[in-house]
Amino acid sequence: MTAPIHDREAATPALRAEQAADLDPPTVRLPRPTRDDRRTEIVDRLLDALEDLVARHRALAGNPAQVDLHAELIAAEVAHELAVTRSALRRAPHLRRTG
Repeated sequence: MTAPIHDREAATPALRAEQAADLDPPTVRLPRPTRDDRRTEIVDRLLDALEDLVARHRALAGNPAQVDLHAELIAAEVAHELAVTRSALRRAPHLRRTG
């Protein structure tokens, strides 16, 4: 029976963990969006929602007996989208220039 061989070049568990950490991709921190960026996102979301609403209701249109109900549904959805947008814009107000 031979004595166990100790490999002096073998990494210790702590050293292996350090090396593994070096292999992990670095954490990328994106810059915080500016107020203008946020407001642009809000407007883009509103426009996308309104385009979807128009497409959806054009596909549903066609029954003349339900035209009043259909118009009311469209008005309610537009009012909802406007309320959501106004609320989001209040949370990201436009800064006034001084000077």
